Amino acid sequence: MTREDPDRLSADDAHILGLESAVISGHTLKLVVLEPSPGPLDLGALRTAVAERLSSEPRATQRIDASGPEPRWTAATAFDISDQIRRREEPCATRADLWRAVSTLMSEHLDHERPLWTFDLIGPLDDGREAIAVRIHHAMADGIGAVRFLHDVLWDRHAEPAPHGSRPGVRADSGQRSRVDEVLRLPAAVHRELGHRGSRSPFDRPISAARELAFTVAPLSELKAIGASRPTRATVNDVLLGIVAGGLRSWLSAGDAALPRLRAQVPVSLHHRSEGAEVGNRDSFLNIDLPLAEADPLIRLDRISAETSKRKHLDDADELFDLFHALGRVKRVGAAVQRLAGSAREFSLAISNVPGPRVPVSVSGRRVERLFSSSEPAVHHALRISAISCAGIVGIGLCTDPEALPDVARLALAMEDSYAELRDAASTP
Repeated sequence: MTREDPDRLSADDAHILGLESAVISGHTLKLVVLEPSPGPLDLGALRTAVAERLSSEPRATQRIDASGPEPRWTAATAFDISDQIRRREEPCATRADLWRAVSTLMSEHLDHERPLWTFDLIGPLDDGREAIAVRIHHAMADGIGAVRFLHDVLWDRHAEPAPHGSRPGVRADSGQRSRVDEVLRLPAAVHRELGHRGSRSPFDRPISAARELAFTVAPLSELKAIGASRPTRATVNDVLLGIVAGGLRSWLSAGDAALPRLRAQVPVSLHHRSEGAEVGNRDSFLNIDLPLAEADPLIRLDRISAETSKRKHLDDADELFDLFHALGRVKRVGAAVQRLAGSAREFSLAISNVPGPRVPVSVSGRRVERLFSSSEPAVHHALRISAISCAGIVGIGLCTDPEALPDVARLALAMEDSYAELRDAASTP
């Protein structure tokens, strides 16, 4: 078997597959909330529509064979679309019922004898809305890859092309640097991202397989306006981190304990426009301090914005990606570096933000009212926050192990208050 074998999992995908355990399911979940309708979604029609488009995603009809020395993609035995797209029969009338249903799905492992994705129809709710819980294993796709998957197989076809002829969720190629320049820059990048071991995180707890999800939203235009109001023009992602910081400040201080030093690991997609249709993993990260002790929401935002701007200007994410892959060729060293990067002493929680559809999208003729993303917590990282945009609304998903970190719904409310506080502060002359 050569390294060019297209069916062999990449080093990143194989690493993610290897993280799966009794308490780690390995998948992401996208919650698609559809507008109200007099009748339920036609399950058969949805299966037919999706099946007709699966040829654009080769991995969608394959499974992973891990029986050999290296895991690889292989044809799924007796592929049946009805195994992949199902309707949950449990009654689901309210928002609380919906959250409980997707929490249960988040905790269930995908069947490795079948393709590593499922669409579960939930509802109708008592207000006529329905939801589709989309699960995709991280070994099959990262956040950007998952957005592409939805674009290719789930959203109804629409006439408006993706901006500039690109597919959703890709970034421009970064400038080229010499090898000497990269070697000189690398130690500083490692020190910035991995050289600040902190105190024990409040989220550093053993986790079980149980999951509890909560969701909230924020208008994208408002997040942009808040960012534009700052002297150095904070990005939407900076504003999101500021909102999370304010929510965590309120949530954690409710117990009258001293606010901890928290570092957020922020995934950075390294997918480029020049890439093909592969949906596998290609991402890195930045570790950003959240200034929870600062009471002023605008100062919190400005500090976060200054830090992220500096890290992006220095291309830390690209430097770390190259480092990890170089060290990964020496298995023991690579494994040690991965453990260091994933240590609870290096970061406290992960906060991701993925651009979704810029224009309204629909499924079987029904408009998508809300789109949320949820990624599972990790060992010693009992909280995970994920955001995704859709037609001007940012949907934010919070995921915890309720046995380790209960009452995540209260954090969602605290983040709503944090958003309102930051919006009001930014609009005050």
